[in-house]
Amino acid sequence: MSWKVAMTIAGLDSGGGAGIHADIKTFAAMGVHGTTALTCVTAQNTYEVREAQCLQPPLVRAQILAVWDDMGIDAGKTGMLGTREIIEEVAATVSKLGFPLVVDPVMIAKSGAPLISEDAVDTLKKRLLPVAKVVTPNRHEAEKLTGIKITSVAEARRAAEVIHREFGTEVVVVKGGHLDAPEAVDVVYIGGTFHELATPRLDSRATHGTGCSYSAAIAAGLAKGLPPLEAIKTAKRFIYMAIRYGVARGKGHWPVNPMAWLEIPAERWKTLEELREALEAVEREAEAFAKAIPEVQTNIGYAIDPRYATTREDVAAVPGRIVNYMGRAKPSGPPAFGASDHIARKILAALAKDPQARSAMNIRLDAAYIEKAKSLGMTIAYIDRRREPDDVKKREGATMQWIIEEAYRQTGGKTPDLIVDWGDWGKEPIITILGKTPKEVVEKVLQLIR
Repeated sequence: MSWKVAMTIAGLDSGGGAGIHADIKTFAAMGVHGTTALTCVTAQNTYEVREAQCLQPPLVRAQILAVWDDMGIDAGKTGMLGTREIIEEVAATVSKLGFPLVVDPVMIAKSGAPLISEDAVDTLKKRLLPVAKVVTPNRHEAEKLTGIKITSVAEARRAAEVIHREFGTEVVVVKGGHLDAPEAVDVVYIGGTFHELATPRLDSRATHGTGCSYSAAIAAGLAKGLPPLEAIKTAKRFIYMAIRYGVARGKGHWPVNPMAWLEIPAERWKTLEELREALEAVEREAEAFAKAIPEVQTNIGYAIDPRYATTREDVAAVPGRIVNYMGRAKPSGPPAFGASDHIARKILAALAKDPQARSAMNIRLDAAYIEKAKSLGMTIAYIDRRREPDDVKKREGATMQWIIEEAYRQTGGKTPDLIVDWGDWGKEPIITILGKTPKEVVEKVLQLIR
């Protein structure tokens, strides 16, 4: 397949969270070549817009035509247009060229600062919306466009139909992020039919650039030839992930993270590959490792990048564990995500203390291993389960968290190489080895058991 070209006609956010920065990242994540026609430059961050200056309309037109004449434009989107004159120029140019356009009717920044002059709103309605293939107003923008007070999905439906009927936009998406509802429900009006797209509502600070990335994702889908509804459904999943794994930087509304769409699948593949290589090392030293396998068997886990690791499903391990088969260590199967509960809980708890502590492995407790670790200068923590609080014992899965917290307390916040768990009634004593990667963990174990 040839590369598809998408264009963003929008403003520059110096904080990198919204505007053309968000759009270009979204285009890249969605697999299309992103191009730009800059409209305005803003001096802003996550909590305020300090200054804004818009370009002359002929320069905006020249940017669009420069790309069109060379590469063509398979789909475009608009964001901050700033002035009535720019809106008129964009509407005229896009109407002449004829590529499908997604209009994000940006009026107010996340910080509350106005991003469009008051006299430009009427021009946006009468000149740009009739040219648009899709328009994506949020609740407040839809109220501004229609004069309808929107507090429910039913009112969002009414507003979507009014926008289509009065301004001629083929597809209308009234976003539900600002509605007071358990889920974020977007109302899509297309071909005389309503569709409701829902995702769980996220309690996240990462909402800066939401509208930009969402509309850019729709434009990317259109550029790739998706029908409008499919492009919108894909964009809905895309923006959910971008918000959930937002960029935790700044004093205000954190930026969304369009690259999560690409990075998480890539991280999962990379994690499995590195774990497979570590298991190959275990099998090369199968006889030595077999002697270190406890009664509960051995497992080794590895978490994806800590920016994205939140549940056991983000930690890969060996289903069925590593067993002692006729004197040789043998993984029961290839690594998989969510394959271990205990090792995953330990790793996730360790990541909360040290983002580099992504891997762990358990072996049997042997005094010789402890002495060898001491001679190698390894950091060791000792866990006496008799000290575990009763309320922790009663909570499902809380013990692994307590073990890690107790270990880090002993080491003064430093990641221990070994956690020696003396066990308890019905709990086998074991040693847990921590490290940055499964390769490092396996090498530490080999140092102890050779």
